[in-house]
Amino acid sequence: MKQRIKAVIFDAGGVLINGKLFSEHLETDYGISKDATKEFFNIVLPECVVGKKDLREVLPAYLREWGWKKSVDDFIDLWHTSEHSVDIELISYIQNLRNRGILCALATNQTKYRFAYMLEEMGFKDYFDKVYASAHLGHQKPELEFYNKVFKDIGIQEKNAVLFWDDSPSKVAGAIEFGIHAEIYTTFEDFKEKMLDYL
Repeated sequence: MKQRIKAVIFDAGGVLINGKLFSEHLETDYGISKDATKEFFNIVLPECVVGKKDLREVLPAYLREWGWKKSVDDFIDLWHTSEHSVDIELISYIQNLRNRGILCALATNQTKYRFAYMLEEMGFKDYFDKVYASAHLGHQKPELEFYNKVFKDIGIQEKNAVLFWDDSPSKVAGAIEFGIHAEIYTTFEDFKEKMLDYL
């Protein structure tokens, strides 16, 4: 039996949100290859994700290179809506946790634009007690400072009373290194079974 937890922190992509990656969508539906977008997604986007660069300012040069004919806003809208696939079962489970007095937080690596979309259009602002994005924290998972800023803000005094869920092994490892409980998210059924050890 593990320590009873007082707070659960959830990642977004691969946990709360599932579906095809936007880079795959661009390749299959718009003919913009992964080779063409690799530099943007691997090098430029991470700087936007921690707030060092503004997505709207860096995109135009790449969109011209990729042959995108519409506006920057159209591209961002497509990005956001193409990944709008929320796991309703998990969201319902989270509301049950909150009803039991367990604090539930969202902590995700996102640009400020994508995060705003999640909060408003996906309804995440209503589903969580606390919400955090790398663009506002200035750090991203698996950097220890990301977990540190989230932990300090949620107001739980004991690290062993906090549980973090992510689909990325490296981000789970970062959380464990920081000192909180962490589990790799695979399926909703596996999640429910593992949660029994913490409740």
